[in-house]
Amino acid sequence: MYRNLVRLTGLLLTFVIMSSTFAQKVYEKQNPPRKLTQQQAKVAASNYQKYCSLCHGDDREGYKNDHAPSLRSATLFESGVPHAILRPTSYGRQGTAMAGYLDEVGGPMTLDEIWDLTYWLFWQSGAQRVKLSEDPVEGDVQRGESVYQAHCATCHGVEGEGVNAPALANPSALAHNKDEFIRYTIEKGRDGTPMVAFADKLSQQDIDNVTAFIRSKATDAQIKTTSLKAIPTPDKYIINPDSDDPNFELTDGIYVSSVDLHQALQANKKMVILDTRVPSVWQRAHIEGAVPFPYYTDLSEKLKDLPKDVQIVGYCSCPRAATEYIVNQLRDLGYTQTAVLYEGIFGWMNLGYPVVKAEGMLESMPDLAH
Repeated sequence: MYRNLVRLTGLLLTFVIMSSTFAQKVYEKQNPPRKLTQQQAKVAASNYQKYCSLCHGDDREGYKNDHAPSLRSATLFESGVPHAILRPTSYGRQGTAMAGYLDEVGGPMTLDEIWDLTYWLFWQSGAQRVKLSEDPVEGDVQRGESVYQAHCATCHGVEGEGVNAPALANPSALAHNKDEFIRYTIEKGRDGTPMVAFADKLSQQDIDNVTAFIRSKATDAQIKTTSLKAIPTPDKYIINPDSDDPNFELTDGIYVSSVDLHQALQANKKMVILDTRVPSVWQRAHIEGAVPFPYYTDLSEKLKDLPKDVQIVGYCSCPRAATEYIVNQLRDLGYTQTAVLYEGIFGWMNLGYPVVKAEGMLESMPDLAH
């Protein structure tokens, strides 16, 4: 009888310890952000379709191009509004296909429009905001790395570089996101995405440890914005106007390789090069001679400046989706001398080919208070 009582007491104690270990943190609810007027919501929905749907999907489902995540996830918006959504929309994610859309960095939207888009996405998600601490999450970085490699590296990369999921070691992501936002994501997951909740798979301490490991990837460097350069005028569109056509042999009738494009540039061949990304990333780095021609361009306003008798090569960082979208439209309009850079600009750079980088940098981000 005594032995059974001791055994039962031991089992109960183990249960209490295990329950405590895996118990989820209780987060305080926070008041929702302001509601949009009917006109603000209409403009925000239109801006989403114009600027975001190419990669995030017409209905915010995500993963349409370049592993762009779902923007339906309630767990994202309950923990991420406003700044974890506002800042990447404004400034992008350096080193990824996500560009900055704020006009102050060369994007197409005002700060008020980005605020409205952020809140529109929140209200579409049906989320209820939670309050996250501004304090750092303390944890054992070495232990966190071991847990990360066992549970996270397959999707997010051994060094956090991203494989088929976001790059967690991205400098701008770590600069924009507070520790508790990262921790909340690990604990709760992202509903509607492959990111599962780890609340019942990892102890609370190990969730802290992984958070601390991810934070350890941050650097002391500040997020910087470029000093904006003047956009080339139409008289600058054609490079080497007195030279010969490059006569590319296109793969599948549409793709030119980085090797062939580089050789043509070295040979001073006549071309028009279109950078179909958001101009904010053209400002940071672009192939020499490239003209900003973003994927959301109103072609009816641009065709008068775009020659039909010159080879046109477009590139993006998707690595091809945005450019294919533009080139297919141009071909429908009779522009037969068109091609898409197969590797995209990241592939171009990874092969060691040169880009023109920003000349000046500003040391601080503009204030996003609203």
